[in-house]
Amino acid sequence: MREWIPVSTSPKGRLVLAAVKEFGARPFDEVTVTELAAAAEVTTGAIYHHFGSKLGLYAFVRHDVERRLLDRMEGAMAAAGTTSDRSAAVTSAMLVGLDFAVGENFLRILADPPPDAGQDRLADLLSHSTAPPAPALGRVLAAAWRAALTVIAEGTQPEQARAALAALRLHTRDNA
Repeated sequence: MREWIPVSTSPKGRLVLAAVKEFGARPFDEVTVTELAAAAEVTTGAIYHHFGSKLGLYAFVRHDVERRLLDRMEGAMAAAGTTSDRSAAVTSAMLVGLDFAVGENFLRILADPPPDAGQDRLADLLSHSTAPPAPALGRVLAAAWRAALTVIAEGTQPEQARAALAALRLHTRDNA
């Protein structure tokens, strides 16, 4: 269950909305505390009060955005059912995730690995979706997916990055 339900008119809610927009469109290092505060119409102190730091705000927003991404990707895999071709299910999930990230302009925030290097929930999802589960493959697929977002953020047409992801084929016990 969520610890906090966003209220967009509260200072914390306005900070979250501003951070989603700014971190989605620009790399973390290019977004300043002053810009975030101005976009949310709060003082910079509100960032420190609610999140402890710019990194705390980023981690909060990143976690929320990533959860929304993973929900969609899990749904795409579930829609594929228990087919014998897990490769198609994983590819479908990656494409659904890409379309979501592009449509919501979450390119930059999702293109980078998570700030806490200990857990990569995208890699874990992709790893557990292969048969048999393969942690290294999950990390490689997550890196490829993030690279697709990066090239789109740098100017490549989304259709080209989508085609590159669609061209990936997994070789699992079920389809080898």
